[in-house]
Amino acid sequence: MDTPSVSWGPRTVEEIFKDYSGRRAGVLRALTHDVDEFYSLCDPAKENLCLFGYPNGTWEVALPAEEVPPELPEPSLGINFARDGMDKKHWMSLVAAHTDSWLLYVAFYYGARVDRNGRKHLFSLINDLPTVFEAVAEWKPIKHNASMHSGSKSRTGTKRPSNGRSKSNMKPCSHSDEEDEDEHGETLCGTCGGNDSVSQFWIGCDGCERWFHGKCVKITPAMAENIKQYKCLPCSTKSSR
Repeated sequence: MDTPSVSWGPRTVEEIFKDYSGRRAGVLRALTHDVDEFYSLCDPAKENLCLFGYPNGTWEVALPAEEVPPELPEPSLGINFARDGMDKKHWMSLVAAHTDSWLLYVAFYYGARVDRNGRKHLFSLINDLPTVFEAVAEWKPIKHNASMHSGSKSRTGTKRPSNGRSKSNMKPCSHSDEEDEDEHGETLCGTCGGNDSVSQFWIGCDGCERWFHGKCVKITPAMAENIKQYKCLPCSTKSSR
């Protein structure tokens, strides 16, 4: 059986940067100009949605590709789920930050065939442009030597709250609760039904008060910090009705 040819798309640094610039222009339009349309399309009651930017400067909110692996690296999955649980500006900024990562991902996926100096030049061209996050959040970049985060604690490897804790579902509980691991084991994830990996991040729904593995609902600790009220998909569906 003949092997299908792989289309690598843009090959030179200039072509890759042109592709990057077009995709960037598309998502910027969605997040700054077509905001109302973009917001309405990201319905939490729908399945996992992604924001795609295309080389011609257009954008689309759609489901991820069905083929595995996809032809191109895919945008962040499930951007719609956190929409109603966050302040609109914070949610848009979060989507923008994930979109920046995707744009770089695609650019350096194409750049895999470029030599070291070419990749360095490509990054320099990209780095001269403001990020999508900067444009959406109107955020001023922090200087490299800033020390404001020096005292922050990592949120990985924290424990999920036990069933008897007060409702503060957006943040994992502190390590002082490690002695309650036996009680934690009684909590089942509302998505997968498992109670494994006590050390991983969990998030609780403010509607039905069930707990979920962060990875099962596509919510990271960083995302949770900006969510004022989280609702799982079934609860979000009920609210929309």
